[in-house]
Amino acid sequence: MKKKIVKQESAEINTTEMLQAMDELEKTEGIKKDVLMESIEQALVNAYKKNYECNDENIKIVMDKLDGKMKVYQEKTVVEDVQDDKKEISLDEAKKINSNYKVDDVVEFELLPKKFGRIAAQTAKQIITQKIREASRDMIFNEFDSKKGEIIVGQIQKVTGKAIIIDLGKIEGIMPKKEQIPTETYNVNDKIKACVISVEKGAKGSVQVVLSRASTKFVEKLFKIEIPEIDDGVIEIKAISREAGSRSKVAVFSPNPNIDPVGSCVGQKGIRIQNIINELNGEKIDVIEWNEDPSIFISAALLPAKVMAVDVKEEEKFAQVIVPDDQLSLAIGKGGQNAKLAARLTNWKIDIKSESQFREMLEKQQEEAEIEQEDDNQEEQEAEIEQEDDNQE
Repeated sequence: MKKKIVKQESAEINTTEMLQAMDELEKTEGIKKDVLMESIEQALVNAYKKNYECNDENIKIVMDKLDGKMKVYQEKTVVEDVQDDKKEISLDEAKKINSNYKVDDVVEFELLPKKFGRIAAQTAKQIITQKIREASRDMIFNEFDSKKGEIIVGQIQKVTGKAIIIDLGKIEGIMPKKEQIPTETYNVNDKIKACVISVEKGAKGSVQVVLSRASTKFVEKLFKIEIPEIDDGVIEIKAISREAGSRSKVAVFSPNPNIDPVGSCVGQKGIRIQNIINELNGEKIDVIEWNEDPSIFISAALLPAKVMAVDVKEEEKFAQVIVPDDQLSLAIGKGGQNAKLAARLTNWKIDIKSESQFREMLEKQQEEAEIEQEDDNQEEQEAEIEQEDDNQE
């Protein structure tokens, strides 16, 4: 498609300072100059149409990348018969301008807008301001989005019944009630550690950073910080279950048979694990060794209780656990907490019975089996008698 621009002496808009500002923004804010110019050109087209009441015309505004000068064009498509003289030009009229024009070519007429310089300056300023704001939000979003799952430190700014607002420097984060540790008290101006669990953009481009101290991710990151072997991959965290503020269970494993993963996590005299407990304000932590054998893993998951036997049903992922009588309450835990955490950690359904309960269950099953056998025997006898009667008849 060939184009022919009618050269006229135009009242060009000088945007040299604007161009310099765009160069500076590309360096300092990372806003691409081409993207900014395209946005300004489109905004100027809308401003031109609005101020000169020409919404039904094809208007184009072009900024020169070298000198920043701006020109306004009206575009018309070459047609055989003109139906819309604001958007079309006949082939005969086009050929008067340039004999090479043919149907479907576009002819550009440069316009001479009066007082458009002031409108252009205002529009460009608005676009630049908007782009700076958007770029700043994007940079903040990208910065914190890259920190998802990481622990950051902030200062508490506001405490309400529903959430805590935390100053993170460039932005404020929010820690909803469900992400707080129930046993902790939060005060304004306190320094606080929390895990970034989500970063989202609002309807108007605002960035919301959601923080947590109650998530299992927070415990996992504390382990990685305190225990270098985990961060190095020598020890793996296989699973975590948690009742925030009360107890956590952490299953660890090392592919190296010469490394004791539990001992490494606990540390000499329990220093490593104690540092984590201190950060969690006294929350109990059970560190257990993960095992691919579900019966061994489930038995360990019920710590601090001692387990006598574990009977597993693989297809149902169900485990029947037998513990000594004096260990039943410990295995179940207050409010069933220990059993629930063990079930979450192993991802198995767990039924716990004391030795006495198990024996009673077996005795009851045996009695029921005997009764059922007696019933079966009686039915057989009755059937035999009926058969003899039938034979005699």
